[in-house]
Amino acid sequence: MSNTIIFMGTPTFSVPILKTLYSSNYKIEAVYTQTPKKKSRGQKIENSPVHLESTKLNIPIKCPEKINSDEEFDFIRNSEANYIVVVAYGQIIPERILNIPNKIFLNIHASLLPKWRGAAPIHRAIMNLDQETGISIMRIVSKLDAGPVMMKSKIKISNGINYENLSKQMSKLGAKMILESLNLLENKKANFINQNEKEVTYAKKINKTESKINWNEKAKKIIAKINALYPNPGAWFKLNGYRIKVIKAEEVKVKGTPGEILSKDFTIACSENAVQIIELKKEGKKSMKSEEFLKGNKLEIGTNLIKNE
Repeated sequence: MSNTIIFMGTPTFSVPILKTLYSSNYKIEAVYTQTPKKKSRGQKIENSPVHLESTKLNIPIKCPEKINSDEEFDFIRNSEANYIVVVAYGQIIPERILNIPNKIFLNIHASLLPKWRGAAPIHRAIMNLDQETGISIMRIVSKLDAGPVMMKSKIKISNGINYENLSKQMSKLGAKMILESLNLLENKKANFINQNEKEVTYAKKINKTESKINWNEKAKKIIAKINALYPNPGAWFKLNGYRIKVIKAEEVKVKGTPGEILSKDFTIACSENAVQIIELKKEGKKSMKSEEFLKGNKLEIGTNLIKNE
């Protein structure tokens, strides 16, 4: 088989895998990534992390608004690539492209399938207080993340780890696994196993409304949300009319009415135990330690954040 690949990916998570493939004995014929986006403030165009890395590596880049076009169908059909490696691309690959002869479509998915199919598997695993997650290499079918799996590898979710750090660990693991998977395919030793549909769970896309902290939840759940949503969109609450994004927090075993500020070290009561804010970002300001924030912002002990919104 040809050692040529088409790569499809968009976010930072995909970049180490792209770089690993580029450094291997595989030739990357083209990279597909999402179209450049306008930043929320101003009209500056922002390319995806994969787009930026592909430019550095001098790999041809394709950014179709929709991959389901005759142009893209013809490009993939006529390409030298036998393998199309997909890592968080952001578009559903249509069935007619998946059915092109002599093309193997592989997806590197950031969960232990069939658990956490969908857009946000790492976020959901942390928010759900899962003890472990992992990488699954599967063959792509038309149904979302439902294809047969050829390889899985577990990774422990350590206490207090956030999305950014766990994502980096998992991306490195995925990079290692895709080379192993391609080697198995080339040596005709790959074994694809169908997923158990009875065990399926879905990791729906993170909605910005979820990022607001609910002090009526248990402290461990709130901290899990803070970790899962770092760095974006970030978990937040309102204080004196300002939005405070929490960067880092710890659980403290004290009691109080949910939402109540219990002490001057920024400890806030939850339905079970409390959360102590360690690092934060006030809207319009840079990130800072809570001690620095508290030098210029007095806390009124006994204030209830829920009642004062």
